[in-house]
Amino acid sequence: MSPGPTIDAHVRLDVHPTHSSAVTATLTGPQARIAHMGLEAAGWTVVADNVLALVRIDAEEPYWAKDAAKHLAAEGIAVEITSRLQEAMDEEWTWANYPMPWCTRSEIREVSNEAQKIHDDIRHGHLLIHAHAHDGHTTVAVGTYLHRTGKSVYLHGENHLRQVADTFDSPAQALLAFEKVHGAQMRPGPAPLTDTERSAAEARKPLAPPTTEPKPSAPEPVPVYLADAGDHDALLDHFLYAHGEFEKWRTWSDETTHAIHESQTLRIERVHETQPRDIAWTIAAYETPVSERMWGLAATAAPVLEELLNHIADGDGWDTAVNTPVDERVGTVAAQPLTEAGWKHTLKGHGIRWTSPDGEAGVQFAPLTAQHPQNPATWTIWAGPGPERPTWAITASPPTPSSLLAGLSETLAHDIGHRRRRTAGEGRGTSFVTSPLAIPAVAASPAGSRSR
Repeated sequence: MSPGPTIDAHVRLDVHPTHSSAVTATLTGPQARIAHMGLEAAGWTVVADNVLALVRIDAEEPYWAKDAAKHLAAEGIAVEITSRLQEAMDEEWTWANYPMPWCTRSEIREVSNEAQKIHDDIRHGHLLIHAHAHDGHTTVAVGTYLHRTGKSVYLHGENHLRQVADTFDSPAQALLAFEKVHGAQMRPGPAPLTDTERSAAEARKPLAPPTTEPKPSAPEPVPVYLADAGDHDALLDHFLYAHGEFEKWRTWSDETTHAIHESQTLRIERVHETQPRDIAWTIAAYETPVSERMWGLAATAAPVLEELLNHIADGDGWDTAVNTPVDERVGTVAAQPLTEAGWKHTLKGHGIRWTSPDGEAGVQFAPLTAQHPQNPATWTIWAGPGPERPTWAITASPPTPSSLLAGLSETLAHDIGHRRRRTAGEGRGTSFVTSPLAIPAVAASPAGSRSR
């Protein structure tokens, strides 16, 4: 059989720029309209000139984008899939605490696809919702299809779990039955949008046209503690690529990534899209996979995270003597590179402080707090006016390995970084953190499963 005609169109599939699981399709070519019509018929939404987006409430966009790519290719349309979208397409994941555990992954996808159809019918005005209520567990509603069957339906659940639980021959019959069960909680019209539905609606809005920005000037070299923090998501990806002994786990909402060592005793947590004042990284070490935490470290978007992760990967994360007292001598040894580099050494209250020659960074060690192993801030490292108002900060509990802290001191004392050149009149920096950083627990995902 001879191949069918080739359509002069090209479709580039990529992840959505602002929505974690959504997919965009950029269309080019004289016959791009053919691909455009096919994607619109499959539920894609126009978000810009020659750009459509697939946005769903079940986080299954990569799967259905892959399905769309197969159909487009079968029609003779050239399809390009970016590497980051291909990674999402290849990822295997399951819903955490799914209420129908007997379902296979394919059956779960079928359930959520039916829920997607209900969502789309409501959104497009094909399914009119008369009333809704909360049954103590989830949202229920009653509505009528204005097209298709014309049947009235009783809906149970929200988002990817919404189902048609019953059908009626007329709206009056449906409303009477609904009122009989949910009369006290019954409210007119559809229920307020869920967070998932609001997020999906936001992702379907038109994309802002790209702005023409002036070419940035070359960054200026500065001490590493004054450098720009850089792209920490890319930093984590590079770390995981270079160190196969750490396995990546990502939460279903895509808000947090965990990197867990194969021994299950060293765990790194990266919280994405944090505000400057928020903890973006948490590192914790354990004697065994089920023991209490030995030590923990928390950091905002600090520019020394790459060096810190490298020290951990080199084995410094296990250089911990659980029963060794953390005293002034240990702190002095860990900070020796700072002293040798001319950092000012002073006693401050109940602690020891080392301040950089330019006064822009500091390290503080509080030996008295080290008597309490869970104290989150025996060590405080910062850049900015002081530990109470830093531009970035790292705190560490005892007994954080002295070799790890010594390596970090070496980095602060000697390394050079880069930052964007500031224009005339631009401020030197903003203080973000107003209180000591607490170190949250970092839990490991169960081996052999990934969840969203």
